[in-house]
Amino acid sequence: MAYYVGTDIGGTFTDLVMLDDTGDVTIVKAPTTPDDRTRGVLDAFTLAAEAKGLTRDKLISELAYFAHGTTAATNAFIERKGVKTGLLTTRGFRDTLRIQRCMASWAGLSDHEIAHFSERSTPQPLVDIDLIEPIIERVDYKGAVVVPLDEEAARASIKRLVEAGVEAIAITLLWSFRNPAHEQRLAELVREIAPNVFVTISSSLIPVLGEYERTSTTCINSYLGPVINRYINGLENSIRTAGFDGPISIMESGGGVLPASEAAFQAANLLTSGPAGGVLASLKLGEQLGYDNILTTDMGGTSFDVGVIVNGRPLLENIREVGRFHVALPSIKVTAIGAGGGSIARIHAGHLMVGPESAGAVPGPACYRRGGTEPTITDADVVLGMIDPAYFLGGKMDLDIAASERAINDHIAKPLGLSLHEAAAGIREVANNQMADLLRRVTTRSGYDPRNFVVFAYGGAGPTHAYHYSSVAGISTVVVPKTASGHSAFGTVTADRHRSFSLAFGQHAPARFKRASDHIDAGKLNAGFDQLVAQCRKALGDKTQIKRLIGMRFRQQVHQIEVDVPSTPLDAAAIDQLVDSFEQRYEQIYGKGTALRMSGVEFITQRVEGLTPVQRPDPRAREGGGAAPKIAGTRKVYFYGEGFKETPVYRWEDLSPGHPVKGPAIVERPDTTIVVGVGHRAEIEPFGNLLIHLKG
Repeated sequence: MAYYVGTDIGGTFTDLVMLDDTGDVTIVKAPTTPDDRTRGVLDAFTLAAEAKGLTRDKLISELAYFAHGTTAATNAFIERKGVKTGLLTTRGFRDTLRIQRCMASWAGLSDHEIAHFSERSTPQPLVDIDLIEPIIERVDYKGAVVVPLDEEAARASIKRLVEAGVEAIAITLLWSFRNPAHEQRLAELVREIAPNVFVTISSSLIPVLGEYERTSTTCINSYLGPVINRYINGLENSIRTAGFDGPISIMESGGGVLPASEAAFQAANLLTSGPAGGVLASLKLGEQLGYDNILTTDMGGTSFDVGVIVNGRPLLENIREVGRFHVALPSIKVTAIGAGGGSIARIHAGHLMVGPESAGAVPGPACYRRGGTEPTITDADVVLGMIDPAYFLGGKMDLDIAASERAINDHIAKPLGLSLHEAAAGIREVANNQMADLLRRVTTRSGYDPRNFVVFAYGGAGPTHAYHYSSVAGISTVVVPKTASGHSAFGTVTADRHRSFSLAFGQHAPARFKRASDHIDAGKLNAGFDQLVAQCRKALGDKTQIKRLIGMRFRQQVHQIEVDVPSTPLDAAAIDQLVDSFEQRYEQIYGKGTALRMSGVEFITQRVEGLTPVQRPDPRAREGGGAAPKIAGTRKVYFYGEGFKETPVYRWEDLSPGHPVKGPAIVERPDTTIVVGVGHRAEIEPFGNLLIHLKG
């Protein structure tokens, strides 16, 4: 028997999802071990082996494929546990990182934080000013050398950084994406003088326009590279020692997995890879179930994360904010708000507010018996009967409903003159409307109607609230995946190998142009795509699936929009068609009549994506025709606008295809509780996923 395993390390649990040759799916959770996270991975393997009646070593020896998702990069970045890093940059541009293109005071902050000007602050730079060395050189915007590289001065600069104790050096020179020769020579000098120092050059990692974003991304990659290298080496050694000799892949943020050997050199690409795993898992599941337009909703303890899949492709963003800095690498777009199970409800100026502050895991919601006294969304769910205090985590954690009632009474009900249950229902209503608003916002701002989407709900709290926030957003179908509790881990094992390569282009059609093809060099455009495709095939093999894109914008604008580029060589007609496609996409997002064609159009960045499928078994379908589900019990559950209703409770494992459940109903699993609303209908489909039809 061959096994295919994906793991995902979270703050509390390490999730493992395993497929075998028959398509059977096994999901286990082991406590995360912060002192040595690889131990938590091995503990998860032990639990998976026990579920199959095997020893851990026997299971690992029969592994055919192993993929891993980790928050190691995110944790090291946010906690500032990267290595001491130096920067070599063109003389006169030492302050680029500190200026942050005048975005320093608000970059990475939520709307709530930005609104409070007195609470804004400038982040501590990743690279101290004393570790930024100016380099005597200059290349112009065409790539011509204006000032030759002063190698003697450069050697002195590198030696000063080494003497200062840096473990990594980032190299970012002005216009290096036009001519990388100076950056490449500096990298050679670093390896000659200090061969053990980790080096990143911007012209290799991110050869695109944008001085600050390019510098920031390159510095982040160097800052995290040695940390990720040590982490991946430790993980690989542990798995190899246990008997695995197959390929190891690492989840990245852009839409797939990387070979473990490349992960350290793409460290900045591992940031936000956790949420990306859930989106990719939903993409694969959507293909299986026949859904092309999906809103992925991950509601955990602190946040509510939403991704968008359109026509079978996740929406990407080319620049994202992480930890108050910018990363200019293409990544799956995931938008988050502070609305998780631990989000705190408070009264502010006479109004009920929920989040963004969270009680976290410690002390957690008041019902956790860990000292928490403030009311949270989870406390409201317990008080309203949505969650059974005796069956939380399958009965492994007994919740204190009296503590939840006290917290809601003291902090919400009494100050607002409400009853206990009215206050608890208000907390849920505010939270659910905030989440519904986010669903509307991420779709409409991208030019789509949320009513044309299906919601995938996962995470510990997502299935409990999905029927409500989806209904408010006008959505008619919710899917709760079989792998809901380990959906990101499922994403790692089902994701394909992926790489993305970009290249600055930088030509434009001027104002009042008649034909863009009169001003855009088709030969240069084709040569750039040929170069990127060759890079992609070298990284992924000749059979990789190639997708070509061009980033475009109207003249004098800041943000660009990517447009699909045909795979055939581009001629004048194809270039003119790209402008038409860009204009259509622009008006789809911003509204009819908003396009500024006569202002001119800029062709900014060429990009190529490659996907190579990873061979794995498909999950096995279940046969229908089983017995009708038995009711495990009933309890009173409060539904907003309906009051308390006597509600049947089912166990997930008792449901079978062909036997729908009418709402109101509760479906319980050890890892989550699914609420089926009044008038709704739920059914298990053949692959074991729960569908909730909100239109009855």
